[in-house]
Amino acid sequence: MSLAPRAVLVHRTTEYEKLTARYGTHGQAAFVLASRGRDIDEVAERHHRTRRALAEVAAAVPLSWRQSRVERGDLDRFLFAPEDLVVVVGQDGLVANAAKYLTGQPVVGIDTDPGRNPGVLVRHRPAAAAALLPAALARGTGVDELTMVEAVADDTQRLVALNEIYLGAAGHQTARYRLGLDRDGGVVEAQASSGVLVGTGTGATGWLRSLWQERGGRLPLPAPSEDRLLWFVREAWPSPATGTSLVAGELAASAALSVTVESDRLIAFGDGIESDALELTWGQTVRIGVCGQRLRLVG
Repeated sequence: MSLAPRAVLVHRTTEYEKLTARYGTHGQAAFVLASRGRDIDEVAERHHRTRRALAEVAAAVPLSWRQSRVERGDLDRFLFAPEDLVVVVGQDGLVANAAKYLTGQPVVGIDTDPGRNPGVLVRHRPAAAAALLPAALARGTGVDELTMVEAVADDTQRLVALNEIYLGAAGHQTARYRLGLDRDGGVVEAQASSGVLVGTGTGATGWLRSLWQERGGRLPLPAPSEDRLLWFVREAWPSPATGTSLVAGELAASAALSVTVESDRLIAFGDGIESDALELTWGQTVRIGVCGQRLRLVG
């Protein structure tokens, strides 16, 4: 007997909830913000819009389905099942945060703050949920297969991300490593830098784009569904022992960037979640390239 579908509602703690948790009460939080020339009303209104949206989406889940909720900070401990429909209620970045923990489940993005969010990944309004959720599991529903990036270490540690993977030193110290490219004649360069960023076409609307613009935009940005990545070395430092000739490029589906650690400790994390990172020590090698799995985003 097959299980009924489960709608997993992904959300995050609001700024207002963080403020009241820190200062104890609404009044105390309002007093602290007022002393800094800020008004708590705008923060509170965004909180109420988010909570209303979450309640509306929860009410739209069919009665015959199962339902769960997971907060952003608990994603790395939540067990997603193959039959799940993942409903992200929040900002575009929350879709990316959830993507790394999925294995092909369809994702519906619900925008809680239209006009404030770009709406690239959270494409739907809460009012559309009643019709959208059952349709999302129907055959023939339009789904965009978005490319992801993957890092695999030589000790089998693995990390995937929707936007980008950053490899560098925790705490912003200098990262030291040897960088090479597959199918590049074995050319390897020792580098000292602020780290390496490898991003997808979806990430080309964020951190990756800022580096791309800084370098003059000479490489064409990949499309979100294209099996191609861009990579950039941040602030490479020239010295007698380190070079700056390999600082940017692209990776096709079958290529990878190889990084061998020459620091006591480097980390690699995806989509801004530094708390869920690969820990890399001296001599370890990590390969970064196009991931075989995709994010299945309902259009």
